[in-house]
Amino acid sequence: MAEVQPCIFRFEDFELDIARFELRSDGKRVHVEPQVLSLLILLAENAARMVSKDEVIEKIWDGRIVSESAVAARIKAARKAIGDDGKGQRLIRTIHGKGFRFVGELAHSCRVASVSPVPLQPEAACENAISEVVRTSRDGRPSVAVLPFELVGEAGPLGIIADALPADIIMDLSRLHWLFVIARGSSFRFRGVDADPLTVGRALAVRYCLTGTIEVSGEEVTVAVMLADGYHGETIWAENYRGALAELQMMRPDIEAQVVAALEVHIPRNEVRNARRRPAAELDAWASFHLGLDHMYRFRQADNARAAELFAQSLVRDPHFSRALGGLSFTHFQNAFLNFGGRPEAELEAARNFAHRALEADQYDPFAHFNVGRSFWLDGQLEDSIAWFDRAASLSPSYAQGIYNRGLVSTMAGKPKEADADLTLALELSPLDPLAYAMVSSRAMAHVQLGDFEKAAELGSRAARMPGAHKHIALIAAFTAHLAGNSKVASLWLAKVKAADPNLKAETFFHAFPFARNAAREVIEKSIADLGL
Repeated sequence: MAEVQPCIFRFEDFELDIARFELRSDGKRVHVEPQVLSLLILLAENAARMVSKDEVIEKIWDGRIVSESAVAARIKAARKAIGDDGKGQRLIRTIHGKGFRFVGELAHSCRVASVSPVPLQPEAACENAISEVVRTSRDGRPSVAVLPFELVGEAGPLGIIADALPADIIMDLSRLHWLFVIARGSSFRFRGVDADPLTVGRALAVRYCLTGTIEVSGEEVTVAVMLADGYHGETIWAENYRGALAELQMMRPDIEAQVVAALEVHIPRNEVRNARRRPAAELDAWASFHLGLDHMYRFRQADNARAAELFAQSLVRDPHFSRALGGLSFTHFQNAFLNFGGRPEAELEAARNFAHRALEADQYDPFAHFNVGRSFWLDGQLEDSIAWFDRAASLSPSYAQGIYNRGLVSTMAGKPKEADADLTLALELSPLDPLAYAMVSSRAMAHVQLGDFEKAAELGSRAARMPGAHKHIALIAAFTAHLAGNSKVASLWLAKVKAADPNLKAETFFHAFPFARNAAREVIEKSIADLGL
């Protein structure tokens, strides 16, 4: 059987190789951002006609709302990569107000190779043949295919959930703009023996594959979910959910939310591992961003500065990258929150500016809304802050960090019951979250308001022992232990506070956590004063 391989486009001394997804000049690879390279390929493939701005946005940004300046920046970068410019327009011409066209003299060749038949469904074979072409439409984001779950046993009328649950997961994952999600129409072609992650990875050109089984045994059901690497087949994450068969329909939204929240943690972690293997010069915008996240969540001054450098590096490659702008907002927030550098007001202003720039770049990114909310929180505008976290949660109902921050700010606003419900949900959604320590310590402060000092002390100490916990978390452990009457434990945590920051005072804590003037604040203020701060 003959299989058509992707083409190589040649113009001047350049080669645009679709199969390898690279641009070469005189045989040497030219470093180009994935999104810019995808744009070059789009224009070369359609050199016989004008490509409209709407089509560029549809193909390169997946139809997301982007500004005119974002499109112009990619066109400028594409021209620069091939030695063209906006004045000469020797290779890429702008048709004013309408679109763009590749006007250089273009030659192309496609190889036809003989291959033996493969035992795939006709649709899967077709997808396999074009997998490398599909890859060229991506912009560097990690990609995932969610397959229909396999039903083991007799589930009766509930068997439909084997398709319905992964379909719901696809819909929720599609709200995460940092993730490229294969549509159900393609991923659901792989069932049974064809559902091997390596086969799917090759056929759909995805980095990750989510599979699952629903196993019925008598009146019990187990839903097993696994995230695998689509290139190497190794398991990245796996979890089992068990319950009564009769409750499967009620379990479905909880499983869906927990799976999406888990992928929000485990895919970025794996992206960090992959990025570390690459030379710094070859890191694209997304790889630099994920490495930045790794440093950002260490909550140390040097790591926070390194994270900011990596986010800035992302923006050099993609000036309109919403996530990198949000990352810079986060790092400036950390500088203000933990008083890194001694310029909290200036850092807060920078955090607010970058958050709004991220929102302008992508108004549907929950991380952008999250960062705007945090800037209002640190400014003491608690109700405005909660509204922004509401928006983040509405865009991504499984966004654990947004739900956590809404809970924390509700605690400061004197709404402990609503706060504890949000904080409990955030921990259920993302028990391994980099901010899990903060979720637990926030619950401690909520229980102070609820009058349960024993529970508050238990949560406070647990949070302070978790990875990432900083000086404010140790202080929460100290004053909750004091409120519970455990002076020995309070003294131990107080010693850790003073070792981390000998100058930490009550006003420093309340600058970071601007509690409303309420009874809870009075209790905490008195407890901190009793500790001698």
